Amino acid sequence: LSGLSSCAGLVLVPKREPLLKQFSFVKLSEGQGLAILVSQDGVVENRVLDLPPGVSESVLVEAGNYLTARYGGKTLSEALATVGGEISAGELAIDKASEALVKAGMVTWSRDPSDRPVLIVRGQANLLQDNSALEDLDRVRSLLDELEGKQEIARLLDNARDAEAAKIFIGAENKLFSLSGSSVIAAPYKDSDGQVVGVVGVIGPTRLNYARVVPMVDFTAQTLSRLLTK
Repeated sequence: LSGLSSCAGLVLVPKREPLLKQFSFVKLSEGQGLAILVSQDGVVENRVLDLPPGVSESVLVEAGNYLTARYGGKTLSEALATVGGEISAGELAIDKASEALVKAGMVTWSRDPSDRPVLIVRGQANLLQDNSALEDLDRVRSLLDELEGKQEIARLLDNARDAEAAKIFIGAENKLFSLSGSSVIAAPYKDSDGQVVGVVGVIGPTRLNYARVVPMVDFTAQTLSRLLTK
C-alpha cells in the first residue's frame, strides 16, 4: 500500500494478549520494587511498584512463585480477573505479607496500557520524496516525530473504526497534523464475525491524489477483511 500510494503505510493491528509464563518481584530499595512479567513468547515487561512495608526477600519469592504456579498460561486480563476475585473472597493460599504484595502487583499491572497502540508504519522514506519536503524540512521532521511516537497516530486511526468506508483526516481540520500539513486516509477491516479488528491507511501531504488513493485504501481494507474470513 505504501509503494502503490507513494505515502507512508499505516496498519493498526488487532490487540493481542500473550499468555503469561512467569511472575517475579525484585526489591529495588526500601519501599520500592520491580514487578516482572515474562510471556510465553519471551517478551519481558518490568513495572516499578510501591512495596508494602516490611516486605522481605522471601516474601518476594513466595509471591512470584505463587502467581507463576497459579496464573501461568493465562493472559494478563484473565489473571487479573481471577486474582481479583480470589482476593475479594479471601481465597489466596498465601500469607498476609505475600497477599499484600500480590495486591500491590495487581494494581500496578492493571495500569498496564492495554490500549497501547500496536501500530505498524512502513514507507516513511516516501514522505521525503515529496517535492515540498526539501523546502520545509521542519514540517517533515515534525511528521516523522509523530509517526515515531505512534500513540497519537493510533488514536487518530481508531476514529476510523466506525467508518463504513475510507475516512479522510485532513491536516487543517485535525490538530494532530495542523503543523505538519499532512492528511491520513484510513479504513477499518473486519474479522469473520464482521467485527472491526483493525485499521489500514496511508499518511501523506494534504495535496494527495485523493481520487486515486481513497479507493486504494478501501480496496486494501476489503481485501484484508476477505482474507480474515477464510
